[in-house]
Amino acid sequence: MAKKYGLVIDLERCTGCQTCTIACKVESSMEIGSGMRVETVGGPHRDTPAGRYPDLSMYYLPIACMHCDQPLCRDACPTEAIYQRSDGIVLIDEEKCNGCQECLPACPYQALVYDPERDVVRKCSLCFERLDQGFEPFCALCCGDQAIFGGDVADPESQVSQLIAQRNAYILKPELATGPAIHYCPPKPRRRA
Repeated sequence: MAKKYGLVIDLERCTGCQTCTIACKVESSMEIGSGMRVETVGGPHRDTPAGRYPDLSMYYLPIACMHCDQPLCRDACPTEAIYQRSDGIVLIDEEKCNGCQECLPACPYQALVYDPERDVVRKCSLCFERLDQGFEPFCALCCGDQAIFGGDVADPESQVSQLIAQRNAYILKPELATGPAIHYCPPKPRRRA
């Protein structure tokens, strides 16, 4: 069976601390928010809960490149700088990227960022170099809340596949049929005592 690397992010455990964004900056020399960003999901205004007291809810949503089975960004790239490895990881060849930014609006997850200093588009690489050496992605290693797990989502025996099954993990924008490799374990509903 072919490998398909991805992440499982446990939204119950994520505290929005931004450690994953810093880890991405350190590992990939990217600006904070370029490889991984963390959004607040709640009410109509950023950083405010949804609902009415005492039934309020708010959680944090880390978003990176989804390493889709059908990457729309790759299809939009006129220079074929965006390519996909056999293990599902979607990468950008910065030597081929001409900075045209055609891929930016094609990504429905807004996971690509233009780097004007380098005149290239950049994104999460899922730390493929680390994975190739048998290590986990740096965001997963650095997450102090143990909310990020990396692994082979195609292997039913892997920790990530078991989390997906046990916690009813979901993907973002399933209606687009892009086949994201990033899954989210939903936060548990809160009950009043």
